[in-house]
Amino acid sequence: MGGTFIRLVSQGHNVHVAYETSGNVAVHDDVVLQHMDCAFQLGFADKFDAVQKLVDSKVPGEPEPRELLEMKGAIRRSEARGAVRSFGLNDNTNAHFLNLPFYESGGIKKNPRTQADVDIIKQLVKDLKPHMIFMAGDLADPHGTHRVCTEAAMEALDQLREEGNPWMEDLHVWLYRGAWMEWELGRVDMAVPLSPDEVVKKRHAIFRHLSQKDIVPFPGEDPREFWQRAEERTSNTARLYDQLGMAEYQAIEVFLKLY
Repeated sequence: MGGTFIRLVSQGHNVHVAYETSGNVAVHDDVVLQHMDCAFQLGFADKFDAVQKLVDSKVPGEPEPRELLEMKGAIRRSEARGAVRSFGLNDNTNAHFLNLPFYESGGIKKNPRTQADVDIIKQLVKDLKPHMIFMAGDLADPHGTHRVCTEAAMEALDQLREEGNPWMEDLHVWLYRGAWMEWELGRVDMAVPLSPDEVVKKRHAIFRHLSQKDIVPFPGEDPREFWQRAEERTSNTARLYDQLGMAEYQAIEVFLKLY
């Protein structure tokens, strides 16, 4: 939904983005070493050998060293902040890193989702009291993280509603899908057309996530990079709408309204 995100910001809405997990296990070891080398070349402390020892200490099948995971999480946060800045948002006040505990197992297999995860989301929603929430509706992603995040967010919203928060009555929740599939047109409640310039801005924002560029950690049966899948899918959606007799656009992002 990057194009819709850019559109909302450009229209002056008070937009916030929440990253539910650290994404640390999706960063390859050589990316961390490259960052350490860059810091050294810039005149900061030389930590390359120390980090190399951490990498070498990894045991297959065991959780990664926590110190190494913290570095990987920091890399993902810096990339996310760069993407947010590219939209024109304040990356200090409008980007929120929730670091949900279920994700922090140190390996591919995650911890069970608990009320602790839900409470973190509830607190952010209570702080912001948003009019609209956009969340990933990918319940069949290859590695399960999107499903857990979405279920945790839905549980948080259900609990907030049950607790009688009156501002929840004006909240609308929209679901988009990520890189693996798209909503069927017959289920779509909102379609947001994108101009060629907006498609390029979206691509450049995706490129800020350099640790994920040129590497597909969980490719499934699709070897394309994320930005390629995103662009080809939204352009295909635009072609489908065009075939239905509607206006021709460069790309279209579509959403299902939960409530």
